[in-house]
Amino acid sequence: MVPGPLTRRWRSDREIALRAQLGVFRRGSGDPTSRFGVDGTVTRAAQTPEGVGTLHLACRVGESVVHAQAWGPGAQWLLESVPALLGAYDDPSGFVTHHDVVAQAWRRFAHWRVPRSGLVLDALVPAVIEQKVTGQEAFAGYRRLVRRFGTPAPGPFPGLMAPPTAAGWAAIPSWAWLQASVDGARSQTAVRAAGYAGRLEEAASLSLAEAHRRLRALPGVGVWTAAEVAQRALGDPDSVSFGDYHVAKDIGWALTGTPVDDEGLAELLEPYRGHRYRVQQLLGLAGQRRPRRGARMAPRTHLPTRVR
Repeated sequence: MVPGPLTRRWRSDREIALRAQLGVFRRGSGDPTSRFGVDGTVTRAAQTPEGVGTLHLACRVGESVVHAQAWGPGAQWLLESVPALLGAYDDPSGFVTHHDVVAQAWRRFAHWRVPRSGLVLDALVPAVIEQKVTGQEAFAGYRRLVRRFGTPAPGPFPGLMAPPTAAGWAAIPSWAWLQASVDGARSQTAVRAAGYAGRLEEAASLSLAEAHRRLRALPGVGVWTAAEVAQRALGDPDSVSFGDYHVAKDIGWALTGTPVDDEGLAELLEPYRGHRYRVQQLLGLAGQRRPRRGARMAPRTHLPTRVR
């Protein structure tokens, strides 16, 4: 018999759309740590500072009251994290739109806020796995590792898994990483991050500038990886995914009709400094992506090792 959950009822000052708000935490449609229900609910399993936990969120369409349930040793921690996770501490008051397409996206998704999970390793390891490979390959590798080395999620959710603990990630043998199509450079970075998990988790309590410095001090973590972590764990509204295969091209196309490189992206987003990730995510939520032509990129057999 599954022990009853801890519960919380939280009211926001704005509409809460759970799928839009928490979509960035889902690592592909088969992510074993996340479940997005047809009824609009979202369920996540995570390793918290208090232990493993499962968080189940429900909110009716167009409403602002969130009903939260949580199971496991990390249940109380997860319930306390709900406001930050749903963007309660993100301040968009200084955000000014400079392009019609951004203004349209902002009107459509005015309820969206930058989330803050407060869980650094939870965001860092999958970001490392996603370095310089296709999303399809990265999601499959993460899925395989979590199912093999993760922890069954507490609560009434058969098949839901929490990712490994820091010690669990560090103990994964090199051959298991390779079986998951994660090359040595990326697996070494993930294992190294697990070894410094305590120091890295402290980044959630530092200023954003200091948190970025701490993340970037870890060999194998570059601008792109640090940004991916900051967008999810730290609530950073300005961390653009520079170095991404698609982001610069998509934003360039959305704002000018022509794909751009990272240098062009930096120039385009300069007027939005302080809110550049907000622009990136709003355009993504609005489906502003350049038309795809030709075959999709195939999984790579030879992987560059340049730090992202």
